[in-house]
Amino acid sequence: MALPSDTSEAALKAKALGVNRRLEAAYGHKPWRPRRDALRELISTILSHRTKSATEWAAMDRLWQKYGSWEGIRDAPVEGIVEAIYSVTWAERKGLSIKRVLQIISERRTGELNIDFLADLPVEEGLEWLTSLPGVGIKTASLVLLFNFHKTILPVDTHLHRVSMRLGLIGPKVTPEQAHEILAHLLPPDPDIYWNYHVNMLQHGREICIWSRPRCEKCVLTGICDYYHDVRLKGKG
Repeated sequence: MALPSDTSEAALKAKALGVNRRLEAAYGHKPWRPRRDALRELISTILSHRTKSATEWAAMDRLWQKYGSWEGIRDAPVEGIVEAIYSVTWAERKGLSIKRVLQIISERRTGELNIDFLADLPVEEGLEWLTSLPGVGIKTASLVLLFNFHKTILPVDTHLHRVSMRLGLIGPKVTPEQAHEILAHLLPPDPDIYWNYHVNMLQHGREICIWSRPRCEKCVLTGICDYYHDVRLKGKG
């Protein structure tokens, strides 16, 4: 496990809990509930990669309005799917992935376009099943498992990865894929904690700890943030 240098695991766990407490104080503790149907969550998350939320939602709406059902999207020509989702990044690649994902689910589930059975699978089995689908990586799979089925797994997107690295919870060479296991290990294995940590870190990354120049003057985490102390205060790097 690639931890930041010169930092004990116990200290990192205490820091992660401190981050979680401060974020909940700032953004609230949110009760878990699925935000949409599990299959729609899966397809929408495929669309969302490197794409703004508003663009993703508009593309999903156009796709649904054009074909009206999962079966319609599954049976549509790839060119038609791509035309409907034209505004997202890598529309051609995502259009092909969406069609293949729906085809494979139909094949595996004997015609049923539904992934609610994942609720009954252990986390690792569900993760393996989802990541075997084209265009579905660990971020998308873990998000579906936590958001829809309250599984004990922590999704790490670009915001969580960036904020966690600035805080010093993960080292500078840790990839987003590696960060899933590392950050989950630093928090108690509780889906409610993972849920709130994810949604609050996501909000914090979008509004405060932004990519270009973090708004440290508005941040509730400066007291425990490596970036703030080493870069903003001391002027290193």
